[in-house]
Amino acid sequence: MPRTAFKMHLHAGQAEEYKKRHDELWPELAELLKYARISNYSIFLDEETNTLFGVLEIEELAALDDLPKHPVMQRWWAHMSDIMASNTDHSPVSTTLKEVFYLP
Repeated sequence: MPRTAFKMHLHAGQAEEYKKRHDELWPELAELLKYARISNYSIFLDEETNTLFGVLEIEELAALDDLPKHPVMQRWWAHMSDIMASNTDHSPVSTTLKEVFYLP
């Protein structure tokens, strides 16, 4: 199954709030991610730089392109935009990472 990784940036002092919001992840958002066939999704925080690193598996990478079209995703982005670097449409500023090693 394809995997992808990305990084985002959290505003200073927002680590606890970021974790709280994800601990209370909206059921409809979890449902959307599962519908997109996303699994084994983790986000890690580098506390020194406030950089967030996300890693996930997805059956079809192209399915990620459809997520921004869903209203629940747009609401989630707006909900998170005050605590992390965001674009004008509230989507997180995100950079895809290149895989350089994998041990299955």
